[in-house]
Amino acid sequence: MFIDYLDRGFGLDPDATCMVRADGAVGLTHREFSTLTHRVAVGLQSHELGAGGKVAVFAPNGPLGYAAVIGVLRAGAGWVALNPRSEENELTQLLHLLDCDYLIYSATYRERAEALLAGAPDIRGSVMFGDAELGEELEAWLGDPGERASALPHDPQRPLMYVGTGGTTGAPKGIVITDRQFCTMSLGFNAHMKEEARPVYLMATPMTHAAGTLGFPTIAEGGTIVVHDGVKAATVLDSIEQDRVTRLFLPPTAIYSLLADPGVREHDYSSLRHFLYAAAPMSTDKLVEAMDVFGPVMAQCFGQAEAPMLATYLSPAEHVEALADPAKRARLASCGRPSMIAAVAIMDDDGNLLDDGEHGEIVVRGDLVMSAYYENPEASAEVRRPGGWHATGDIGYRDADGFYFIVDRKRDMIISGGFNVFPSEVERVIWSHPDVLDCAVIGVPDEKWGEAVTAVVELKDGAGVTEVELIALCKGELGSVKSPKAVHFRELPRSTAGKVLKRSLRDEYWAGRDRRV
Repeated sequence: MFIDYLDRGFGLDPDATCMVRADGAVGLTHREFSTLTHRVAVGLQSHELGAGGKVAVFAPNGPLGYAAVIGVLRAGAGWVALNPRSEENELTQLLHLLDCDYLIYSATYRERAEALLAGAPDIRGSVMFGDAELGEELEAWLGDPGERASALPHDPQRPLMYVGTGGTTGAPKGIVITDRQFCTMSLGFNAHMKEEARPVYLMATPMTHAAGTLGFPTIAEGGTIVVHDGVKAATVLDSIEQDRVTRLFLPPTAIYSLLADPGVREHDYSSLRHFLYAAAPMSTDKLVEAMDVFGPVMAQCFGQAEAPMLATYLSPAEHVEALADPAKRARLASCGRPSMIAAVAIMDDDGNLLDDGEHGEIVVRGDLVMSAYYENPEASAEVRRPGGWHATGDIGYRDADGFYFIVDRKRDMIISGGFNVFPSEVERVIWSHPDVLDCAVIGVPDEKWGEAVTAVVELKDGAGVTEVELIALCKGELGSVKSPKAVHFRELPRSTAGKVLKRSLRDEYWAGRDRRV
């Protein structure tokens, strides 16, 4: 079981630091952290919130909030992941959707938590903890320091986590992640990201997403988690050096902000072993720059909440090999080969598996994949494919050496003048310009083309590249059909996880029209 997996890590060196805030304000040893998770679990079980219960944790990144999460799992309840960067109406909708029973929240978010409770009256209780200490309310609610939570029966299908899809592609859906999925994913990271010493992991993006799940394999190895509440480039760069960080995860947009920091080349990154990126395509040129700055440590994984994190993996060694050999350099645009814990293939719309080089939908199967969306059989059926495969919604292909390439999301493809244009192909060219911080390519309504390829570009501070220059760059690489007909310079809308919201951009440019293609 997953809690047994974590308990092994707590016992490797109980007096070593398990989790510490980057500012040093809160730090817990593995013994102290484990004890706190038991106290949370006892408190929940005393409120009849064990197996079958759904408990949300609403807190910034921090040792106390993370201990609350693991306490929920230890009690046998399911963790409802609430991203504090989301709006209240989105969070309230998620609480309703997932039939949440209870809320544990940080005093930092007291006013927001009270608004959530007012908007979700079916939640039958809540408890608050302090920012840097437990606080009187939680102390009275917790079990005694010596109490141990009741042991859980073995149940690999027990729901451990409930997460919303976010609603960026329509009505949000609830994803149920089981004990077996968490174990499978975490063991996959332990296998693929081996380190000689116990790891030191820097957690900066929200613990409700990929950053939080990567903390679990770190704990299982008796390692240390250094917690940042958000990505502040200079602070993260300082922490890598000062805390001797061996691994971290960031989405590409956050890595771009590190690379743009004036002091990025003034630090010692020799402790790093794995700098993992995921969640969105990364500019090949910026990836090469990152390898030059941080060393031979870049690693990539591909997955989704329905098949968390590790369907494919591109190791640091494979990055280095691709950079060194011109014949293999294209692999830098790959998301890697199938991981040890998932089967991956390419499938056409009729359910046929495709050969190397053929474009189709990327499908995944195995213990990493969810069994169903929460109380939504229609949506569950939509992603099931023949042979037990799960449809990811991503279009891609596999090369002759078994490396997978994501071409684009199925829904993002642009049809311009009868030609299919995949935005990611255009974005990679625009990203290569040194003045570009980030970009998104979408189709906008056009009387002649149906959809006109359009680039929305966010520039670095002080940059001066023009629309004409970027269009010329794309024409030189891709030809006229795939090149943008227009370039708009502005700030890009982003989700709370840092992803560019292409749907929001499309909604802006298609406003007032009956059709969206």
